[in-house]
Amino acid sequence: MLFNSQIFLLLFLPLTLLAYYRISENRAQREWLVIAASIIFYGYWDYRLVPLLAGSIIANWLFARSIGGRGSRVGVLLGIGLNLVIIGVFKYADFFAGSLAWIFGAQHTPWNIILPLGISFFTFQQISYLADRYKGEAPEYGFREYFLYVSFFPQLIAGPIVRHNELIYQLESSPRRDGMHERLSRGATLLAIGLVKKVFIADTAARIADPLFEAAGNGALSMIDAWIATLAFTFQIYFDFSGYSDMAIGLALMFGLTLPINFNIPYRAVSIRDFWRRWHMTLSHFLRDYLYIPLGGARHGLSMQALALTATMFLGGLWHGAGWTFVVWGLMHGAGLAIHAWWSRLTNISLPNPAGWALTMVFVMLGWVLFRASSFPEAMSMFTSMIGGHGFTLTMANYGAHPAILALAAAVALIGPSSQAFALERDYARPWGALAVASALTFSVIMAGSSAHPEFIYFQF
Repeated sequence: MLFNSQIFLLLFLPLTLLAYYRISENRAQREWLVIAASIIFYGYWDYRLVPLLAGSIIANWLFARSIGGRGSRVGVLLGIGLNLVIIGVFKYADFFAGSLAWIFGAQHTPWNIILPLGISFFTFQQISYLADRYKGEAPEYGFREYFLYVSFFPQLIAGPIVRHNELIYQLESSPRRDGMHERLSRGATLLAIGLVKKVFIADTAARIADPLFEAAGNGALSMIDAWIATLAFTFQIYFDFSGYSDMAIGLALMFGLTLPINFNIPYRAVSIRDFWRRWHMTLSHFLRDYLYIPLGGARHGLSMQALALTATMFLGGLWHGAGWTFVVWGLMHGAGLAIHAWWSRLTNISLPNPAGWALTMVFVMLGWVLFRASSFPEAMSMFTSMIGGHGFTLTMANYGAHPAILALAAAVALIGPSSQAFALERDYARPWGALAVASALTFSVIMAGSSAHPEFIYFQF
């Protein structure tokens, strides 16, 4: 069930909200209601995957309860191992088998294992809880609150990756506490912003990027077409994923719960380190706390820091997708972070912000080519085109939408206020704001039903 689908916006969400606030003063009832709604939401995609989600939650909860007594080290290792096995089988089995077959000169026939939606998110979320339990930084939660924490439908499919101490303590508070109407209003505003990002900007940019990348895989693009394709995907992935995150945070707020911010206008970053502090922030925090710091971080000199950064981003790239283009994308960012660390610690030279921003954006955009390309030959064809290797002609015939949308996307991403500043900090005393939000929701619902819209990019991860 897509957030930007009419069945979600006109049926699932209003019915769930009405029932939730009808029984909101009974904590057990409202939590079971959200759990049931989350299972329906997840099962709408493929009911056969519900036992996997429920079984994963139950097993991790049992492992978490075993931590603290005798054999706690074994319990946490078994729990984390189980999560890695689940994600390894469903997401990486074909990838690893194909890679091994290629090494030995054999042919691998894909097993076509179904990739469960959100598996990368709910497994990482549970790994973080097990690790915190082992370190003594997490309490033992009841089954109901733990199940809701993992399965909560706004963040279940594509994040944010939520820590236990960011959500579970909020379950005690009544949704009808002071500020209820403001939370509903601000949540609806974020939902509207996210819908506009997805339906009007990201999906329009996709109609430019998709045919051009496909053409690059089948032949060659001109230099102008290649850069327009890269710009289109650069803004598609930004507004697609930040739009989902806005909707997730807004939906949670409508239920009286606050999720962590996942984006902070990352295309205004002035260094690659600054970019990763702003892009997919909850994943960055997870990689930092559970991989980079345990690998040594910056504690053992520049060489070890470079290795830690490279290893962390290698795994971060692999997390994004079971393909070597994702691995190389991750290694590319790891190398960029290592070079930035070296430059910062060994020189006193600081680039002016405009130069740092330009260098960062070019680096990020080149990385997005690898991220988007379906194969290395497609990526190499795109890179060759970007430096003029296939001519300079503009071919508007291959565009599924007018590239002027990219100018609007750039203005919003580089100049306009952040979603959080607009929805969570602005004054709600003026009536025009309610009219704007209502209009955005109305037009988004109409657009959602008027044509087919692609799934969110991060659903495949």
